[in-house]
Amino acid sequence: MSRTDVLDPEVARALSALSAAAKKGLGDPVLAELVVVRASQLNHCAFCLDVHLAIARELGVRAERLDLLAAWEEAEGVFDERERAALALTEAVTVLTDRRVPDEVYERAAKHFGDRELAHLIGLVVAINNWNRVMVGRRIPPGGHQP
Repeated sequence: MSRTDVLDPEVARALSALSAAAKKGLGDPVLAELVVVRASQLNHCAFCLDVHLAIARELGVRAERLDLLAAWEEAEGVFDERERAALALTEAVTVLTDRRVPDEVYERAAKHFGDRELAHLIGLVVAINNWNRVMVGRRIPPGGHQP
C-alpha cells in the first residue's frame, strides 16, 4: 500500500518531508529509529512498527535493543544516557501527561542535545506521531509497505 492510497499526496509529501528533515538534522539514524519505534509502540501503530523495526534491523540495531525498547527504563546497560534522554522525551511528547513535557525530562534531553538537535528530535517525534495517527486512524495493517 502506498502512502497516496492512505491520504492526499500533498499531505503525504509534507509528512515525509518533515520526517526526512528531522532525521537528517538529528544526524543519528539508529537513534532516530529507536525514537520512532518507541513512539509507534506507545501509539499501537502496527504499520509503523513493521516499517521502522525493519529499518532498525537494516541499520544493524541488535535484537536485544529492539526487544527491550518497550522497557528501556528498566533495561540497564542496553541504552546509553543520550538514548535514554531521547526516549524519555519521546514518551513525554507522545503522551503529553498533564498537557506538558515535564521540566526534568526536557532538561535531561537538553544536556545531551544542542538546540538544533533537540529541535530535530522533537520534530521527529511530532512527525512519527502524525504518521501513527494517520495509519491507526485509517486502520492500515502491517505489511505491504513499499518504500
